[in-house]
Amino acid sequence: MTDQPYTIDDLRDAAALMHYSLTIHPNPADADAVLSGHPAWDHVEVGGDEEDQLRESVVELVSRAADVSAWAVNLGADGLQPEEHQITLGADEKPIARIHFAFEPGMPDEMRTALVEGIGEAIADHL
Repeated sequence: MTDQPYTIDDLRDAAALMHYSLTIHPNPADADAVLSGHPAWDHVEVGGDEEDQLRESVVELVSRAADVSAWAVNLGADGLQPEEHQITLGADEKPIARIHFAFEPGMPDEMRTALVEGIGEAIADHL
C-alpha cells in the first residue's frame, strides 16, 4: 500500500479538469476583454450588430470545441509537444477523422515528416 492518497492518474485527471474549466467554458460577457487587443481581432473593422454577431460566433466555436484537456495534460506530462503535422481523412469533401501528432522536442523535422507520411501511406493502403 502506498503512503500517497492519490496516483499520478488522479493528478492528471485533476489537471485535465482544470484545463477544461479554464479553456472550454466561454462566457459571452468576457468576450470583449478576451478579444480586444488580440492580433486576430484587431483587423475587424465592423461595429454594432455585425460585431456582436461575430463575437457570438467566436463564443459558439469555443462552446463546440472538443474537450482535449486530458490529451493536452498527458502530452505535457510525457514531455511531448503538439505541432502542425496532421492527417485528415475525408469522404464527400467532409472530414471524417483527423489525427494530430505530438513529438519529443529533440526529434528532427525530417523524422517527424517521415513518420507522418508513413502513417498516412499505411492508412491509405487500407482504405
